[in-house]
Amino acid sequence: MKWIVAALFIWAAWHYLRPKPKQRVVTDEAEARSILGIDSSANADAIRSAHRRLIASVHPDRGGSTDLTRRVNAARDLLLKRAR
Repeated sequence: MKWIVAALFIWAAWHYLRPKPKQRVVTDEAEARSILGIDSSANADAIRSAHRRLIASVHPDRGGSTDLTRRVNAARDLLLKRAR
């Protein structure tokens, strides 16, 4: 019984302490605009509308991936921050 507890502890420690893969973050405005499919003259309402349209198809609840959702949200946040 003790070896089962020890094995579970070792597995949990490995799972939480293992190196995680680096995730790519959207840092370029041109890349963010291409992800959302908008042009450079888009205002904040157009950015939000494009985000809503795109997130509906890439959200994990709809069969998309968490990485795509994260990138779409990062693109929206970057463009909305610069639109102010």
